Amino acid sequence: MTDATDPYADVGVPTVINGAGTKTRVGGTLMREEAVAAMAAAAESFARISDLQAAACDRIAAATGAEAGYVTSGANAALTMAAAACIAGDDLGVMDRLPETPGVADEIVVPRSHRTGYDHALRAAGATMVDVGANDRQRGTGAVNVQPWQIDDAIGEDTAAVAYLAKPDTAPPLERVCEVAHAREVPVIVDAAAQLPPTRNLERFVAEGADLVAFSGGKAIRGPQSTGLLAGRSDLVRSVALQHLDMHAAAAAWDPPETLFDVDDLPGVPTQGLGRSFKIGKEELVAVLAALEAFLAEDDEATLAAWHDRAEFVADELGDLPGLSATLVDADKTAVVTSVLATVDEDTAGIETTDLVRDLRRENPRVFVGGDELPAPRFTVNPRCLSDDEAATLVRRVAAALERGG
Repeated sequence: MTDATDPYADVGVPTVINGAGTKTRVGGTLMREEAVAAMAAAAESFARISDLQAAACDRIAAATGAEAGYVTSGANAALTMAAAACIAGDDLGVMDRLPETPGVADEIVVPRSHRTGYDHALRAAGATMVDVGANDRQRGTGAVNVQPWQIDDAIGEDTAAVAYLAKPDTAPPLERVCEVAHAREVPVIVDAAAQLPPTRNLERFVAEGADLVAFSGGKAIRGPQSTGLLAGRSDLVRSVALQHLDMHAAAAAWDPPETLFDVDDLPGVPTQGLGRSFKIGKEELVAVLAALEAFLAEDDEATLAAWHDRAEFVADELGDLPGLSATLVDADKTAVVTSVLATVDEDTAGIETTDLVRDLRRENPRVFVGGDELPAPRFTVNPRCLSDDEAATLVRRVAAALERGG
């Protein structure tokens, strides 16, 4: 008999014990109680989306120190809208044509070592990516990947923005990149999707000069996984709103909140923009704002300490299993969350690491550990999305898989 309290069982889908961290493929993180309650309440009545976005603008600005803010359907959508805003500005004609960009400055300069598959989000707005620098640091040559003068040299009349991937090891420093870009009157877009915690990072990138910063709403903030936050300059956020909101309205009756944009400054009602593919529901909007408020009230040190203790437990238990050794390491996306790096002696364990990771994912419930180190004989366990009971279950399941393999 199907358990009516389990929506996954109801559709025949196994649940996941998530030791991989805030991965979208397994649902990000669990929503906060405050977000779930807000989402359920919002489902009971209607509100004008532009009013909600105007309220979100104020709250995100207060949380980040930015001039304005906006809720998007994920950090990836925030990057696409950031690129669209930098390309189009307040030009309704350019907005109408995006992602077509003939005769429009559409280049986004980005250090080559900052390129990832996620910059597809920038290209989706019609941007042309301009690489600068190299990967010398990763090649062990002793040289840096990119110097500020190279960014400056790449900026020209067709430059719409500079893109920056916020990671602990990215260079040059953001402040220096912003100095270079702003001297040429070019905005800087920062991808900070996974740079929370610590809470102070909400303000850090704006303080260092970024013009638009994208955060995930469904990772550390623990709002709906399909939400993101965009914080930055009010003129660029205005462009985002003009390209995102539902614009089917008679001009005489069009009366959006003035805190988003003033209709008297526009020649008419914009057409449905690029952002309509990324619309956000009223339920998600209020839920991520509730989650943001709760996130701001959290004690970073207490949260990180709890994660550390859980990681320590997993490392100790895995390290006692035959064929495994385990150490504690900093997560490479935030440099503040302790995680576990497990190394498999495949001869002793009697199983290849890729088979171990795959077999865990095929069980019911599925067990996900981090597989980014594969095909090297290593996997990771991130404690952020595990309860203490789930951490113990994960260890037992790994032990059982090793026993079967041996």
